Amino acid sequence: MSISVETFFLDPSAEGTLQARIQQMVAQGILAGRIRPGERLPSSRKMAAHLGVSRITVTLAYTELVADDYLTSRGRSGYFVSDNAPEPPAFPAQRAHVGTVDWARTIGQRFTPGLSLNKPADWADYRYQFIYGQTDKTLFDSANWRLCALRALGMRDFSALTSDYFDGDDPQLVDFIARQTLPRRGILANPDEILVTMGAQNALWLSAQVLLNSRRRAAIEDPCYPALRTILTQSRCQLSVVPVDQDGLPPDDLPADTDVVFTTPSHQCPTAATMPLERRNALLEKAEAEDFIIVEDDYEFEMSFLKSPSPSLKSLDKNGRVIYVGSFSKSLFPGLRLGYLVGPAPFIREARALRATVLRHPPGHIQRTVSYYLSLGHYDALIRRMSKTYHERRQLLVGALNQRGLTIAGQGTYGGSSVWLKTPTGIDTSALAETLRADSVLVEPGAPFFAGENPPTAYLRLAYSSIPSARIPEGINLIADAIQNY
Repeated sequence: MSISVETFFLDPSAEGTLQARIQQMVAQGILAGRIRPGERLPSSRKMAAHLGVSRITVTLAYTELVADDYLTSRGRSGYFVSDNAPEPPAFPAQRAHVGTVDWARTIGQRFTPGLSLNKPADWADYRYQFIYGQTDKTLFDSANWRLCALRALGMRDFSALTSDYFDGDDPQLVDFIARQTLPRRGILANPDEILVTMGAQNALWLSAQVLLNSRRRAAIEDPCYPALRTILTQSRCQLSVVPVDQDGLPPDDLPADTDVVFTTPSHQCPTAATMPLERRNALLEKAEAEDFIIVEDDYEFEMSFLKSPSPSLKSLDKNGRVIYVGSFSKSLFPGLRLGYLVGPAPFIREARALRATVLRHPPGHIQRTVSYYLSLGHYDALIRRMSKTYHERRQLLVGALNQRGLTIAGQGTYGGSSVWLKTPTGIDTSALAETLRADSVLVEPGAPFFAGENPPTAYLRLAYSSIPSARIPEGINLIADAIQNY
């Protein structure tokens, strides 16, 4: 029996190459039972004409399906569904039409979204992308990343790909972090003082769970990373909010009964303020005198293109009071979700045990791929390329803001990838952001970064990590015009 060519169509929402989409289309037809073993597929010529693609694309898709035993080729007779193709389920899939569970009563604990930042999924389609943390594909070294991933898939690294490390990590990655990454921040650590995490946010969650309970008090910066505030709220600890100034967190404003302080000294989130060395030492002295722990989120330390970065708090710590959080996701790409915790061995031991109850360890293949990307020098080359481009974009951004008379409320002393903007009194930047979307401009309102029921509404975070340099001045003009016409 031959299948009509009209049976097939490409899903316009599907992703991937045309060849991959055709493979997926045929495989889904087989898995759904619409195409049965022994049935003949349309010829590559007919299928190509029907789908509006080249014949070689269809032929390559059919060939891959033959290799996977979905199809079989019978000489000049064409392609047929293989007798060994997966069988569809013997029973139809069903969906419950009426739910009888009262989920409002059944859910034992409620969780609020951790980010509170509205970043549309189609951000890349906007012309002026002043949003933070997204990858600029023109800067990313995808070719060498792909080669490192393929190397990690080789038989030599088969154990790294397939092994269950239980509660451990890839020793090759841990060794590189200990010997190369941490010394650049002035930190020396043994392998038992390092834990690989699923990004910095996972590291912050682990830290909060290990260090805090309902009787202990945590202090956070205001404004701060919204997900951190959510993590600490869910931990049910006592929470103190400490407003930052132009130098970051003021140690003198910390409550006397503080147990754990969470801070971003290199690039305060989101104001980008850099904590001076004197204040760093004062914070460490206060921690020792008042017996509290510091969790240092050292995000974006690599983006120090204006001058060399100041020492990390962890490098200045002589008493083992600083837990250090680092991330590869910020500098490589956010979807990587790979970071690390560094702290005294007793703390890391507890964090490792907690991590094992949730996810055991990050995927071995991802860890080994990152290890190769770091050790072969590709990461350093990427950072140099990004720093040069970010420096250029920052100069354009600051120049355009100054030209239009807009107020920069915070910008990193050493670099970074964003500035903190304050608009005139009376402007709600959340409403402003919605208005700007109509002009294909994406900005981040500042309100979600603040604690309290009535946060300030006059702030914006403008990032330059994703927007091309040539579009920055025009984008700033659109923002300035929208503020004037508000």
